[in-house]
Amino acid sequence: MDYRKIKASEIDALWELQKRYKAEIGEEEPGEDARDRFAEAIEKGMILFFGVWQENALIASCSVTVGFSTFDYKPSGVFEDFYICSAYRHQGIARQLVQFAYRESGVSSLTVGCADCDVNMYQSLGFSILLGNLLAFEGER
Repeated sequence: MDYRKIKASEIDALWELQKRYKAEIGEEEPGEDARDRFAEAIEKGMILFFGVWQENALIASCSVTVGFSTFDYKPSGVFEDFYICSAYRHQGIARQLVQFAYRESGVSSLTVGCADCDVNMYQSLGFSILLGNLLAFEGER
């Protein structure tokens, strides 16, 4: 298995994995306009993706969006887009991918917002510090 940062030139493989992820969690398949915005964000470094390859196939990925925290005045990261193809689950890939993304992203802290049903999984992967509640703002534009 090869763990590495996903390059903008590998967008096609990543996009296919993103569509599988969206389908598995019951979300609509994103359109071409979303793909264009996705590719642009990766090219501009607005979001970092990390993946696992088995031979030439991308079998797992996650993202880290880097921000800045005044908690320790260092870069902080938000962990998202975590997906492993079903045939490769329960083999230790998840734990290694989280550790790899944390190290390679250069952040001093990494947080994840998740559904209640995923809390135990993320805790088993090392996200063990409870930070309270995560709320999303819904405003008018």
